[in-house]
Amino acid sequence: MHARRISIADLAAEPVVGGGGLFGDGAAVSLPLVLVDLDTADGVTDGDLTRAVDRASASDVILMGTATGPLDDALNPLLEALDLTCAPTGTGHRSVVAADDVDAAVAVFTDAVSRCPQASLVGAQIVRAAEPLDPVAAIDVESLGYSTLQGGDEFGRWLEERRAKGRPLPPPAVDPVLLDRQGDTLRITLNRPERRNAYGTALRDALVEALRLAVLDDSIDRIIIDGAGSSFCAGGDLDEFGHMPDASTAHLIRTRGGAGRLVSTLADKVEVRLHGHCVGAGIEIPAFAGHIVAAPDTRIRLPEVAMGLIPGAGGTVSVPRRIGRWRALYLFVTGAEIDAQQALDWGLVDEIRE
Repeated sequence: MHARRISIADLAAEPVVGGGGLFGDGAAVSLPLVLVDLDTADGVTDGDLTRAVDRASASDVILMGTATGPLDDALNPLLEALDLTCAPTGTGHRSVVAADDVDAAVAVFTDAVSRCPQASLVGAQIVRAAEPLDPVAAIDVESLGYSTLQGGDEFGRWLEERRAKGRPLPPPAVDPVLLDRQGDTLRITLNRPERRNAYGTALRDALVEALRLAVLDDSIDRIIIDGAGSSFCAGGDLDEFGHMPDASTAHLIRTRGGAGRLVSTLADKVEVRLHGHCVGAGIEIPAFAGHIVAAPDTRIRLPEVAMGLIPGAGGTVSVPRRIGRWRALYLFVTGAEIDAQQALDWGLVDEIRE
């Protein structure tokens, strides 16, 4: 996909960015991403900048700012209005993904959008819509978007390829979660190390029951969540994908039977200890916690958009509230892996500890 590139003045002059060219033949998404060249700021009037901000806020497409040098503070309102910006290393604004090679970083994002334009666009819409909402309502919005994408071609293709591999459903879990109560502290350990603690039905339900116990028991003042084995959690159990009876049931389970809402409710009491691979739900749920500790070997990744979906365990709510919707969208769309130090620098974790 070749992304269209426009100047700030062009952005200010367009009534609806992407409104006339979003769809191609057969309603296929043909222009999901537009690049805004922020190096064109010279000569832009205050009025033009105000109009550009308004146009960006109402855009029908993903708007990615690009810059090859330092960004003037006067552009901050526009940076806030764009979906994300890529600029050289050393730029501190949290809407900016810093890169030594801006062109290469833009190409990675563009290629990812071209592979799954529907999921990328819905992801951008969801993080914008969820930003001002309380966590419960925002999780509902996320799940509705997730349900929509489950009926799309992008997820359908991924699921068909997955099922073609003939993988069976995972075996039953004996003790998917371990509980240990010491005084006022409840320790919850994800306990499916043979599947890298994949967030399947059994583990999810056991984790939810443990968290409900903590909600009901006022004598529990501290909750520690960790994982057994080589990784904290490798994300949703892919072998279970597509096995819910219907989309409505899946939506209600995600929103009323998921762990994200409960961790959000208990956030002030919860410390999550990450290590190894923390994929999808393995970072989406922890990001609701009040304190996150990462081991030096922690690796974080959100791969759902490449599957034709968006994060569905609360990640479009929890991750943006820690690192901003801009960097969150970058992680969602590209599926890029970040290490413990990058997560700490962005605020996705609070501490690195052996």
